[in-house]
Amino acid sequence: MQNKPLEEYTEEDLLNLFRVTVDAIVMVDTVTNTYRSIARRGLFLDLLDETGDYKDLIEKLWFHMSESPEAITDDYKAFIKYYGHFNGKYSRRIKVFSGEDEKPRVVQMTVYPIKEDNKYVFAMDALDDEEYYEDFMTTRKVKTIQNTYLFSMFVDLINDTTSSISVTEISDDTVKSTISYSQWRQVTVNMIWPDSQEQFRTFTDPEYLKENLAPGGTISFDCMMKNLEGTFIWVKLIFTRSQTVSEDDFKFVFMVQDINDDVKERMDTLKKYEGLVLTDPLTGLLNHGGIMREIQNAIEVFKVDAKPVSLMMIDLDNFKSVNDTYGHSVGDATLKTLAEVLKQYVADKQVAMGRWGGEEFVLILKGMADDEAFVFAEGLRKTIAEADFGEAGHITGSIGISRLGSKDNFEDAFDRIDKAMYYSKEAGKNKVTIL
Repeated sequence: MQNKPLEEYTEEDLLNLFRVTVDAIVMVDTVTNTYRSIARRGLFLDLLDETGDYKDLIEKLWFHMSESPEAITDDYKAFIKYYGHFNGKYSRRIKVFSGEDEKPRVVQMTVYPIKEDNKYVFAMDALDDEEYYEDFMTTRKVKTIQNTYLFSMFVDLINDTTSSISVTEISDDTVKSTISYSQWRQVTVNMIWPDSQEQFRTFTDPEYLKENLAPGGTISFDCMMKNLEGTFIWVKLIFTRSQTVSEDDFKFVFMVQDINDDVKERMDTLKKYEGLVLTDPLTGLLNHGGIMREIQNAIEVFKVDAKPVSLMMIDLDNFKSVNDTYGHSVGDATLKTLAEVLKQYVADKQVAMGRWGGEEFVLILKGMADDEAFVFAEGLRKTIAEADFGEAGHITGSIGISRLGSKDNFEDAFDRIDKAMYYSKEAGKNKVTIL
């Protein structure tokens, strides 16, 4: 056909040209859910089988991460059966991976329906234009605000339909899908963190949306949702009702926005300030409120798993004389030294500890029954007595311990270690008493 005048080309010539230039031609039968490769060359020799499962073909072509061949998590594969149905001609660009390729290849895919036979013809070409490829990749990188939206779709509640679905982690293009809104809700609820699933059902309920959103109105709620890799991340689910002439026309835009980094940063900040609120500024240990909360938590956990937990109270002996003799600055240094002694002693143990007030300290010994707790306390008593407290010299401590019981509340448990500690004081100090 070289140098052939334009007017001499026939339909048969063009069909032959189409056959030898298109990289892949695939016939699909939706009734049997199979496909057959009529022609394939280049990367499609590895990408396509001669015959195969149509759902597998859909997954291979566009149900993978946009920038890697990594498959999406199995939960999201439940949507595959709603994709791949076309009412008319359809064209889009997709990214595919062939063989050992680390980078995606851009493919132009056009679908031609044969409606009477429930069949489709897929014509696919690999786009090798390097400039186009670089532009394609750069376009994705410069999208900043848009890239925070992982998913979007148009919803018609009256007709129970969805359209213009976009999953940005798979492709920048919208895709064709036959999934109804009610089907989408049923599948998507499994992607929501279990504690938020009931709220999701309420939030996405058609009657709830009709009652709570006026034309142009927007509602949203934050929750954890599984992403395409199977990891739960924080997202904002957003419904915006379209501005329509009729108040009985319920059309909405739904979006899923990625807010994971913002939420984690906010939580880290809150945790930081929570730590400051619950930390004793002098010793760096938990303060009165912090260790009290830890005891209450330990009691609640013990009621569930019944694993042994012992509580301990330490009171420095004759601490008042340290303040009276050397001043409060030496007294503060003494308490700091004790805190360091405690930290080193419990370094490899499951122990929470805090300053109860003044020279009194409380420890929670997880997994320790009576005998083990007593041995632990005796070792600590000797360690304190042998420690160098600087100007204060050597100081001893009186210790009281008690194991949690099944009927204990906070007051019961604390009263026992408090009494045990005072029994040690009355017995001559520098002792361990267990109640």
